[in-house]
Amino acid sequence: MRYIDESLAPGETIIARGKWPTVLWALAWIALLVLGIILVGVFIFAGMAIKMKTTDFAVTNRRVILKQGWLNRKTHELAVESVEGVSLDQSIWARLFGYGRVVVTGTGEAIIVFPPMAHPVEFRRAIEAARADCGGEVHLAREDRAALHRAAEASADAANANEPEGVEGVREAEPEHDERPRKRRSFIGLRARR
Repeated sequence: MRYIDESLAPGETIIARGKWPTVLWALAWIALLVLGIILVGVFIFAGMAIKMKTTDFAVTNRRVILKQGWLNRKTHELAVESVEGVSLDQSIWARLFGYGRVVVTGTGEAIIVFPPMAHPVEFRRAIEAARADCGGEVHLAREDRAALHRAAEASADAANANEPEGVEGVREAEPEHDERPRKRRSFIGLRARR
């Protein structure tokens, strides 16, 4: 079983799974056939094959996942809610052979740079669909929701404690809006025209 299949949470489903482009497999086989005679091709083929077989990337309805490595496992996971942007990097050769590199940026300094993959536009579309399906909702654990609820109640209690007695329903009248246009200063201190 693959890492991503093992790490799915209850209710989490895979929307899209990334695939290595056929061009890279072809290059590995060409290296094996052409350079295999001098043993260099065998090492190139083995290295490329191991890298492609031990790298797994997918989009679920909750996360964007990149797993690399076999003996030393390295994973990058980003919640769909925290994805800020998805970019696609394709050279002319990549477009001709149908592969490209997807870069996902998240909140803070989170960046996931995926290896070259087949059908990168579909993978990007799957990330955007997952973002749209979550609707920007933040899924919190039960303990976190309870902590936020307690903090909101404490804040409301503190606000009620600061109001004087008998003035609970009375609000101060807001000053009327001045209709005269105000003159603003520009960056260097000169008056801006309106």
